[in-house]
Amino acid sequence: MHAATEATLDAVVIGGGAAGLNGALMLARSRRSVVVIDGGTPRNAPADGVHGLLGQEGVPPAELLRRGREEVRGYGGEVIAGEVISAAPAAPSAEGDPRFTVTLADGSALRARRLLVATGLRDVLPDVPGLARHWGHGVVHCPYCHGWEVRDEPIGILAVGPASVHHALLFRQLTDDLVYFTRGTVLDEETRARFAARAIRVVDTPVAAVESTGDGRIEGVRLSDGRIVARRVIAVATGMWARTEGLAGLELPMEDLPGGMGRHFATGMAGVTPVRGVWVAGNAADPSAQVGASAAAGALSGAHINADLATADSDAALAAAVSAAVVG
Repeated sequence: MHAATEATLDAVVIGGGAAGLNGALMLARSRRSVVVIDGGTPRNAPADGVHGLLGQEGVPPAELLRRGREEVRGYGGEVIAGEVISAAPAAPSAEGDPRFTVTLADGSALRARRLLVATGLRDVLPDVPGLARHWGHGVVHCPYCHGWEVRDEPIGILAVGPASVHHALLFRQLTDDLVYFTRGTVLDEETRARFAARAIRVVDTPVAAVESTGDGRIEGVRLSDGRIVARRVIAVATGMWARTEGLAGLELPMEDLPGGMGRHFATGMAGVTPVRGVWVAGNAADPSAQVGASAAAGALSGAHINADLATADSDAALAAAVSAAVVG
């Protein structure tokens, strides 16, 4: 059993990505006892580099997280590898301060006064044969994360719904050679006219598969009639589903994304939730947040958790002082 199980921690952070680590950094710098549980499956693991993050442009995702873990540990925080199988409220303190128990797959359990959920999300691709193997390289989803790297390439948009129209307009900024595969989705005449004005070619024939070259790159999109539309890059709006494994016991409220495109935790300012003592930060709460925004959200949640703990500590100290005075 891990040494951290011997005492009640100020905070446990579930998730070791940018949001979780930055939240833990804020707490550790405030001299809070904090443990980060890192499941080791960050959303951006397939990417070659992090983009749009000032001062860290192009850094490999694994390197950014390695530095983050070192920084948290440098202030006395702990980062442990593990999988959370259960997180649930426990009996509060005598003063009514929240308590939680977080159980890991190895059977160990951590006790904490506050929780920061930063589990991130899973990107779900449409079920098109040959597509998933190129995820994070030839298959991209975010023009701000990957757009510069695929500029001027022949790009294909695999439509999944209304969100794909906006997607196409963003990627048109990056290339003059853009094909929009409707895949059975509705495209009204006004949108078709807008696409035509921007020289975006529309293909209504059903998509059968994504074909690859011998060296493992994308060759093109094969249609149901056998034709192959040559493409080098595929852009697709993914379904974005917050990772909720092991968190059912917290009974955190969730919200659906428009068009059935995913689900995320519902939060208020700084990631606060209706469950006292629990905050959520990063992609688990904001699916569209890039690394920088996720890290900032984690920092804000961490600061709010520390402030909440400071208030609770003061309340407990005052109650103890009053009790001592009465006894005396």
